Amino acid sequence: MSWGPVASQLCLLSQLKERSVGDKVRFLGCVISYDTSTACLALAHMFPPGTNETVLVDIELVLETIQPGLAQVGHWVNVVGYIVEGKKSDTQKLPGTNQSPRHVQALLVWSTGPLDIGRYEKSLEDAAARP
Repeated sequence: MSWGPVASQLCLLSQLKERSVGDKVRFLGCVISYDTSTACLALAHMFPPGTNETVLVDIELVLETIQPGLAQVGHWVNVVGYIVEGKKSDTQKLPGTNQSPRHVQALLVWSTGPLDIGRYEKSLEDAAARP
């Protein structure tokens, strides 16, 4: 029996809607906005093609450890955190979507560094195609 913390589940940003509140997840996303008043990043990753999912990531717990420039629009980040219920004030729909976004309480957020997004997406497609 392990006494350590629960491991995170690696998933695509588009798969977060299938996860339950309380699940610990790890995913990658591109910053599309940052609200300084709520310390929330809006992240997106339009993969697989045709998806239009967005997630709101509360980074309040990790603000002191965030690297400079991490919240800039267009920056790709890794996130480890818990799926949480959206706050009443956050229930609005994001522009360009017809549903409320999934909410994540971040435990860790860090830059992906140099990233070949095409290669990353190809590796995910290959993994999904394996039985």
